[in-house]
Amino acid sequence: MTSPVTESLKKYSVSIIGASGYSGAELTKLLLRHQQVQLQELYAFSQVGNSVSDIYPALGCDKVYKQYSGETESDIYFLALPHGEALQLLPSLVHAGKMVIDLSGDFRLKDPEEHKEFYKQVKSPDAVLTYGMPELYHDTILKETAISNPGCYATSIILGLAPLFHGRDRSLKVRSVNCTSTSGISGAGRSSKIELSFSEMSENIRAYKVGIHQHTPEIMQALGTSATDPSFDFSFTPMIGSLVRGIYSILNVNLENPVDAEKIMELYRSFYKHAPFVRVRDTMTEIKHVVNTNYCDVHLARVTANGSLLIVTALDNLLKGAAGQAIQNMNLMLGLDERTGLI
Repeated sequence: MTSPVTESLKKYSVSIIGASGYSGAELTKLLLRHQQVQLQELYAFSQVGNSVSDIYPALGCDKVYKQYSGETESDIYFLALPHGEALQLLPSLVHAGKMVIDLSGDFRLKDPEEHKEFYKQVKSPDAVLTYGMPELYHDTILKETAISNPGCYATSIILGLAPLFHGRDRSLKVRSVNCTSTSGISGAGRSSKIELSFSEMSENIRAYKVGIHQHTPEIMQALGTSATDPSFDFSFTPMIGSLVRGIYSILNVNLENPVDAEKIMELYRSFYKHAPFVRVRDTMTEIKHVVNTNYCDVHLARVTANGSLLIVTALDNLLKGAAGQAIQNMNLMLGLDERTGLI
């Protein structure tokens, strides 16, 4: 399928800082085929001097990874760096008048104390950008030149819950949410850790960072509350399984009031009516339905009259959970159809 007709023939120059990781590689692939950008430079600290074709032969790209030393020649910069590194780089790029999309957690949280608690880093209270989730903040993103791209787990959980918190039915009150989310190994990045090796992860699944995962305050913030003083009971169990990519989330929700199943279904359909990358499915979704796409599938598996809901979501952690959503944000910031280069 070809991409939608774009609104302008102008091409924007784009560079990636932190291009050799999995998210950087996905960005490279997407930008190479995007009709309205020209991929200019790929910066990567650990792979300087190596060709992209040596690290990722499937991309068919002969560019060489370079060391970033403050260049600002491109129109747009994607930052796909470890947490903490974008805090120093992004302000100078913004000051130079560049458009920036940051894929780390450095600018997501409004509360610097929560950032310190969950990321173990100190940052200024001013180091906050618009949260780049198009389904929630579409109109705001259109006006921005710098965006903080959401986390992968956070995207899968927020999109599964958003209609209950941001939908038109204000009578819905959430009492508790229990989330269990399983991610593919690529979510940990290109790591050489023994516990992520094939022999350790093959035919295996395990929970980690239970109660302390850095996406927890991000999720709560997007739902209108905080991790330190939540307005409802919330638990999140992240898990890593023996698949390369994908996130599969099971969300158990208890409401304070009785509900009608048809009304809940209509709430979800209405909420995502204009969201091209969220599919509210009547049947159960699977990782295979979304892998290598920018879609997030949402399925209401059970809605009982007493207000108990079971919601299942699935997405590709490297696309809708990272690079794909970043391109979606770039499209909006440039005034393009948000699907450009993604379908």
